[in-house]
Amino acid sequence: MNPIVDLVGVGKHYGSGETRVDALRGADLQIFPGQLVLVVGPSGSGKTTLLSILGLLLRPSAGQVWVSGHNVTHLDERALPVIRAATFGFVFQGFNLFPALTALENVALTIRLKSPSRPDPDGEAQRLLEALGMGGRLHALPDNLSGGQKQRVAIARALGGGPPLILGDEPTAALDSKTALAVMDIFHGLAREGHGVVVVTHDRRLKRYADRVVRVEDGQIFEEDTADDHAA
Repeated sequence: MNPIVDLVGVGKHYGSGETRVDALRGADLQIFPGQLVLVVGPSGSGKTTLLSILGLLLRPSAGQVWVSGHNVTHLDERALPVIRAATFGFVFQGFNLFPALTALENVALTIRLKSPSRPDPDGEAQRLLEALGMGGRLHALPDNLSGGQKQRVAIARALGGGPPLILGDEPTAALDSKTALAVMDIFHGLAREGHGVVVVTHDRRLKRYADRVVRVEDGQIFEEDTADDHAA
């Protein structure tokens, strides 16, 4: 099986001279279809930088980024949005929903922006929301949704257009424990359906959902054993 994204010797630094900070150093990481990968580590360790490079939101200072077998490290900036739209769905802690649009409109608009040629964005948006248990809240505005419902809309939006890889940056941090676990159940189900899923989190209790756990510490990446967590 080929990886969706393959990072080879990736480094990222900010600043220069005495103010230089190495956020990542020599990172190698492959993300495969059908896997839920949890990225853990202390604040400032490089987790968000790693996720941003995986999603082509940030260019590395060193190394290579391969997407679907193609080296995209030095592609022109104008070519990247098309690859992002076709490859990634992003889910964030703050939901990032359009406040004046209903749940259905939020998802349908994103599908139109990502895939202008999709034949029925409204129908696709409705199907995604219904699959995530939001069929009764299609026409609700974000202000009238709970935190968990907003995150379900955000997940539906990320899934619009059928991207192979879902990237979540602390997607459960703003949720209570019960809702956070329900959201992780959704991510786990998406991985079982064949999506790649990467979730950055501070909550190590979520390890039980992971096929792989990647720990980022001082800009370096380490794979952790999940056997004990799955056996518990």
